[in-house]
Amino acid sequence: CRLFRHRLENLSRSSSTNNSGLREFLANNDFDLDPVSREEKERLSDKLQKVPGGPTSPGEFINTQYYRVPFVQALELVSRRECYVEKGQAYVPLARIVSIVAAKFRVALSKSLALAAGVFGQVAHDEASRIGPLLKSMNSQYTGPGAPNAVMGTDGENALTAATVDALADQSMPLCMQQLHQGLKRDHKLKHQGRLQFGLFLKGAGMSLEEHTLFFQREFTRIMTSEQFNKSYSYSIRHMHGKEGKRASYTPYNCMKIIFGNPPQSGVEHHGCPYKHYDDQNLSALLTKLKIGSVADRDVIMSHKKDGNFQLACAKHFEVSHPSATSVDGVNLDGVGNHPNAWFSASVSYHNAKNGGGASSSNIELKQGQGVAMAM
Repeated sequence: CRLFRHRLENLSRSSSTNNSGLREFLANNDFDLDPVSREEKERLSDKLQKVPGGPTSPGEFINTQYYRVPFVQALELVSRRECYVEKGQAYVPLARIVSIVAAKFRVALSKSLALAAGVFGQVAHDEASRIGPLLKSMNSQYTGPGAPNAVMGTDGENALTAATVDALADQSMPLCMQQLHQGLKRDHKLKHQGRLQFGLFLKGAGMSLEEHTLFFQREFTRIMTSEQFNKSYSYSIRHMHGKEGKRASYTPYNCMKIIFGNPPQSGVEHHGCPYKHYDDQNLSALLTKLKIGSVADRDVIMSHKKDGNFQLACAKHFEVSHPSATSVDGVNLDGVGNHPNAWFSASVSYHNAKNGGGASSSNIELKQGQGVAMAM
């Protein structure tokens, strides 16, 4: 719900002065909101304009759309005296309707989850032979971007290869994957959890088995022989890609799995979520070293981290690293803050659109030796 509200607030801020984006969202999603008529708005004009933070000029007031909702749905605004209440109805301007919509979304989501929980067991039992296994594994299914819908460069080829991964790690990977990549470049190896988290991410982003093996072999063999690598690590990479064992197609980790997974051991392991598993001092130093946004932007990220809103912190990182991404054609922001692969895909699309092919497999300038800062 917090991520939904965060996106709604961003939509409201990024819209023009008349909140056209927010209006379109409300219209497309059939939110049951009662608009205030022009006559009623004129009758209450003196009282509506006295609400703190409301329209500051007659012209702005005329252009502001108001909605009438039961005051119990606007308790957050009532407590801050940010709406006018009369006869049990709260009069809310469009710019402040976000809290009302978020509350409605929360109620609808709770009802839907309760309904799904009530029928899940029965459906899974009745359809055990047909869709039972699918239902039982639904919580672990990955529906975001990834192979076979791999991230593509402007030349139509897979953007992520052993030759381009270093440059793309710096340009387009979320912080969790940047740290895994830099840990691999620094130590020339990854522990088991790190290999799983990073390897499945690379697979989901479209890196082929051959490129995946080539990339890991290139790093691991800096501290071991090719025979040792093939004996100890090649099998697990092939297993990840469904070529060994039960030949299952394993899916990349989403943010919740990473956040609630086993925390990394400091200085030894590099997996996990930096916003969850790094302490405040190390995370703040890392954000500063990477020059992520302004001081104010980093303060917002740290505030989300301290409040336990790790996914919002990650979404804010994307926002400040990709200015005006919401207005760039071809950039799908669905899943940013929910899945590392969605973050990566949106970033590559953004740079493709901005730079005329920043993620093309043929024109990425390799940045050998240029890494991303580490902190644990």
